[in-house]
Amino acid sequence: MAATIRVGTCSWADDALTKYWYPKGVPPGARLGFYAEHFDTVEVDSTYYRLPAEEMVQRWAERTPDGFVMHVKAFGVMTRHPVKVEQLPPDLRDEAPQDERGRVDRPSREFRGEVFRRFLEALEPLRSAGKLGGLLFQFPPYVVPKEASYDYLAWAREQIGDDEMLVEFRHRSWYEEEQRDETLRFLEEHKMSHVVVDAPQTEGKNVPLTVLALTSPILYVRMHGRNAETWNVRGGSAAERFDYLYSDEELAEWVPQLKELADQAEQAYVVFNNNNRSRVGGREKAQAPTNAEMLRDQLAQAKMPVSGPGSAARAGSR
Repeated sequence: MAATIRVGTCSWADDALTKYWYPKGVPPGARLGFYAEHFDTVEVDSTYYRLPAEEMVQRWAERTPDGFVMHVKAFGVMTRHPVKVEQLPPDLRDEAPQDERGRVDRPSREFRGEVFRRFLEALEPLRSAGKLGGLLFQFPPYVVPKEASYDYLAWAREQIGDDEMLVEFRHRSWYEEEQRDETLRFLEEHKMSHVVVDAPQTEGKNVPLTVLALTSPILYVRMHGRNAETWNVRGGSAAERFDYLYSDEELAEWVPQLKELADQAEQAYVVFNNNNRSRVGGREKAQAPTNAEMLRDQLAQAKMPVSGPGSAARAGSR
């Protein structure tokens, strides 16, 4: 049996959704519950910018139904991104080494370990409720295949214990022909899930390649859009970088690919990261949920197992 595919978005609270998807009058505290009436999985991206508070995570667990799955993006310190010291919890700021721009600068393993500990501890309400999916480790383009990178990956994997680790590299060298097999072998050996991506089809070194492969029983696909013009704009927002609306034809390309991959998986997720808006049918619509619903419909029409709230008539729904 192929894994049932869950489709959702990266964030339920970005500007495009709050302005162009939620009905007017839905208060912020009710948005996640409304989202969960339409999709049964989501990726949390706010945790990349700040460590989550356990009280907030408890509210996420309470506002979603049984069976809902939340994937949580790792805090920037955990993925070696530049993070302002002010983004740290107050009690960690004084001991954080920093550069001339006020960013955390090459912290010790002990410091990073404390960040991991707090991050993981805060997720316990989701874990206890059976709603915690994978932890997304999206590494920056300057993390390239070398001994220090492999060492850090193995160390990070040890820190998260029994939680699932989803790995997305942003430097294409990880998946170029001469390196690809080694990367996939390493991820499989260390029980990490390779994140399949759809991104602009350019030759840029910081544009990840689409590699249709599994390194664990989890299939995790992130749809970034194909806007090559905005991908590398300096100082641009995430909404600008991922400003793209997939066409029916572009999504249809993914249906046979998802079928092949889901046949090999035990769990399967597709999340849309194209968090901007487009004019569709004469009105503005949020791109991510629009495309998520389009893909879910295409999968159902292809009689593939796909789940989602209100999908009782869909093929393979639970």
